[in-house]
Amino acid sequence: MNIKRLFQCSLFIVAVSAAAFSQTARTTTKTDKFDFGSGGTVTLTGAPNGSVKIVGWEKNEIEVVATIGIEAANDADFAKIAAVTGFVTDESAIRAAIGSIGPHNKFGLKKLPKNLQKNLLTVPFRIDYEIRVPRYTDLEIDGGKGDLSITGVEGSMRVNFIETKGYVEVVGGTTNFTVQTGTLNMAFGVRGWRGRSATISVGSGELNVRLPSNMSAEIDATILKTGSIANALPDLKPRDRKVAFTDRSILAKAGVGGSPLKFTVGDGTMKLERLTLPL
Repeated sequence: MNIKRLFQCSLFIVAVSAAAFSQTARTTTKTDKFDFGSGGTVTLTGAPNGSVKIVGWEKNEIEVVATIGIEAANDADFAKIAAVTGFVTDESAIRAAIGSIGPHNKFGLKKLPKNLQKNLLTVPFRIDYEIRVPRYTDLEIDGGKGDLSITGVEGSMRVNFIETKGYVEVVGGTTNFTVQTGTLNMAFGVRGWRGRSATISVGSGELNVRLPSNMSAEIDATILKTGSIANALPDLKPRDRKVAFTDRSILAKAGVGGSPLKFTVGDGTMKLERLTLPL
């Protein structure tokens, strides 16, 4: 067999192997629904990989839909991993906690099954959440790598993500976001503005902030290392007339001032623009 023929055979084997592997990668869905009144706090501990979508609705219920994707080598391994992967809830009248469990989290599982071989502990998997909560709910979210979407929720938010592409609507309450890397789109006042303070930080990436024309706030926008700010809000005024805006620092007043809004990017870009329609 010549070298060319050997190379072609090798390519064929790799292609067949890849196809077989992709065919064994599959998903399963786990759901839950329970009563929960307005005014409480919902916490979510996401998986190392997976998206989070949270939508506010008018029902006094929480609905959790978790789509679990597992790249198992065969049906038997898939069944073993799926049996220990998903979420658990801890519920009270004013607080509901949703925690991801799986091979990565033996403490959440309490005890791993005896038939779960050690090699399965490193099988790639993800959990994508779609959660509906009462409209007036506070949120606390810790995520890994995956998309983020929060819409229709009016309450305080504390969110930490390792890596994400996110869209978030902010209406009321205190807002604190920390994203290590990625793109974060923040829309303030989509359904009116009743917010208090906001602190939004992106370590590396892009931060896009949309503000309503009738907002009154004090805005601090800063690039810490490298990058620039694109300011498309001509009506912003310096809080100190002797401190001019630059492409790395804006200390401004919107309207008559008021709520402190702090936006920070370590390395990357920031854009401040007028709110029109949701992304």
